[in-house]
Amino acid sequence: MTSEISLFVNPAAGRGRGAHAAQSAASALRTAGFTVSTVLGLDAEDALRRARGAVRGGTGALVAVGGDGMVNLALQAVAGTSTPLGLIPAGTGNDFARALALPVRDPAAAGRLVAAALRGARLREVDLGRAAGRFFGTVLASGFDSRVNDRGNRMRWPTGRLKYDLAVIAELAAFRPVPYRITLDDGSPLHTEATLVAVGNGPSYGGGMRICAGADLGDGLFDVTVVGDCSRATLLKVFPRVYAGTHLDHPKVTVHRAAKVELAAPGTTGYADGEPLGPLPLIAQCVPRAVRVLVR
Repeated sequence: MTSEISLFVNPAAGRGRGAHAAQSAASALRTAGFTVSTVLGLDAEDALRRARGAVRGGTGALVAVGGDGMVNLALQAVAGTSTPLGLIPAGTGNDFARALALPVRDPAAAGRLVAAALRGARLREVDLGRAAGRFFGTVLASGFDSRVNDRGNRMRWPTGRLKYDLAVIAELAAFRPVPYRITLDDGSPLHTEATLVAVGNGPSYGGGMRICAGADLGDGLFDVTVVGDCSRATLLKVFPRVYAGTHLDHPKVTVHRAAKVELAAPGTTGYADGEPLGPLPLIAQCVPRAVRVLVR
């Protein structure tokens, strides 16, 4: 394995933490004897083009510095190749790193872990989801949570967590369950009224919200969490339980497992790794062992 490593950086991640995290990670990697180059882009499209160029050029690893959005971009470059992916979490969610039990608060420690993993060839092959021509690592969300994202993306003020909280309040006032058509693998479609449907390759989204708490990155299957036709009062009781994953015991919640899922619902956007995929219908396919990740 070459000692030349590419840091794929979003300097603005975590409201500026990305730039500091990149410096800490680069220092740890150089101390371990690696040559580090930085991959930046003018925008997401340009950044992905440059990352793919680094992979084609034979970089020893592509190390994503940022949040789940940056990891999602990196996945498009390394999925299906032999190039390992390293993670230096610096965003607000960092759910893919959480699923792999990697450091999410200490960029220097994450950099040392990546260096040690490269030296020891400590790699784990994990599954990815694929929908609308894009890979994703954590959860494809639709319904109440995606409407919160839609609303938050339209809001110019405030910023950060407060914007998300205000979007939740606004959606609670306006939201009604919507009719879904859910097709698992090649079976008959399930028609149901649902508050949200989440397709989990990994267990969590939104910074540790364990919406698909039983999802396993290595089993070749999605966990599909369906929250039924909740009233606002029920949703207020159930939603806080998502952080512990105990919402799965609620009678309004069902979980299915499948390698392929088709979701259709009117007026509903799908988000994967927090990034918009577009309106439903969408088909998600689990791709086994699609990426090699540097781990403990």
